Amino acid sequence: MKPPILKRLLRATLCVAALTQLATAKPEHTNFIIILADDLGYGDVNCFAATKGFQTPELDRMASEGMRFTQFYAGDTVCTPSRAALLTGRYPSRMNTKMGVFFPWSKNGLPKNEVTIAKMLKPKGYTTALVGKWHLGHVDGYLPTDHGFDTFWGVPYSNDMSQDGDMPLSENVQFFEGMTEADYKSYRPRAPKEASTKGYKDFKDKVPLMSGKEVIEWPVDQCYLTKRYTKKSIEFIEANKDKPFFLYVAHAMPHIPLFASPDFKGTTERGLYGDVVEELDWSVGQILEALRQNGLDENTIVLFTSDNGPWKSMKENGGSGGPLRDGKGSSYEGGFRVPTIFWAPSKIPAGSVNEAMATAYDVLPTVARISGAELPKRKLDGQDLAPLLAGQDMQNGRDEFMYSSRRVIRVGDWKYRKGKTNGGWSGVDKSLPNPEVEQLFNLKDDIGEQNNVIDQYPEKAEMLKQRLELIRQSLRKK
Repeated sequence: MKPPILKRLLRATLCVAALTQLATAKPEHTNFIIILADDLGYGDVNCFAATKGFQTPELDRMASEGMRFTQFYAGDTVCTPSRAALLTGRYPSRMNTKMGVFFPWSKNGLPKNEVTIAKMLKPKGYTTALVGKWHLGHVDGYLPTDHGFDTFWGVPYSNDMSQDGDMPLSENVQFFEGMTEADYKSYRPRAPKEASTKGYKDFKDKVPLMSGKEVIEWPVDQCYLTKRYTKKSIEFIEANKDKPFFLYVAHAMPHIPLFASPDFKGTTERGLYGDVVEELDWSVGQILEALRQNGLDENTIVLFTSDNGPWKSMKENGGSGGPLRDGKGSSYEGGFRVPTIFWAPSKIPAGSVNEAMATAYDVLPTVARISGAELPKRKLDGQDLAPLLAGQDMQNGRDEFMYSSRRVIRVGDWKYRKGKTNGGWSGVDKSLPNPEVEQLFNLKDDIGEQNNVIDQYPEKAEMLKQRLELIRQSLRKK
């Protein structure tokens, strides 16, 4: 066994070599692309768990050419805080706002002093773009272009919401489905209670398409969103192939309501959900092929992941957690652990499987290290994954993870959880008993969290509870 100081020196040497490999490219910069699915479960990608009734050949190929993370955690189990965590590397509870889900009546958003990946990269000369769903504030001052993105083309929040008639319209705005400007402006939600009013129900699922800070279409035809996002992404890649860029592609699907283009609708045995996922899979393949065609595959790192687990209560219209328990909205593994692939030919070992614990919080510090960007001067909750991506120290990820509910923690293979046994979005019959319990699981032996061993290991549970409390106290540091 090596003395501790020699082990540290060896690790430092490996880190330097890994970073040199990841950061060296021709031209001398590394591009970054994040492709984020919405509500895609761990069991919805074939290379993570055998899918039923549909296939994901492009994502499987991406994994065969890159690195598949089997223990990668989203920042939360619902849209808004999960996206905040991914883009800032910080627990949402550190931010100076209550980070719930934003709606058309929300008048705030991601705090203006937060530093996103896009904002962090701007001083390094990166061109930045968001194509797709934002969901971190739709009013002026909180939009993507207020948070470091040069361009934004997409929807401001989830596709099951409505419009906010106060959002400015472009001069050339287009109206569809028989709607008019008067219809658009007729609904100006002011409070959550209006979600149950007739106005909201009339406009539900009719979301606007924005360019920059203006609405250019309402309601957008969601059948073509995935295809249009793909086209816009490829156009951005081709327009910026000679300079460093960061592209964030945040898909609307497979969030409810589900929509697929005519080329994919009705093509899988699984039904509409399968059609939607296969179109997402196709989109990933198109983006990677655009990188190959433009000679950018060797100096671009692509991350594919999901914002949280599957919406299980939607039954046939929701996804699968595979071997994991529960899904979206739950602090069981199915809510947080998501299918994740990093791709960078010649830099990331092809076909590698990484079993280290990693999280969405780790993306920002990883991008900073590889790009040479300065880390934000604030408390971060992520750590650099560059050595892992280079194939070094593959078993040594983070040691612990506090699930954003702040009542659940994982340390090593052990997970302590306090909460209801059935999450509100799990689809379990609500008439069944649903007590609040304390649970302890060994995830190495019990990935499905079926065996609560807290009675056998009370000391282990107590140790995790104490560590959880220390982390909760640390969240007071902004």
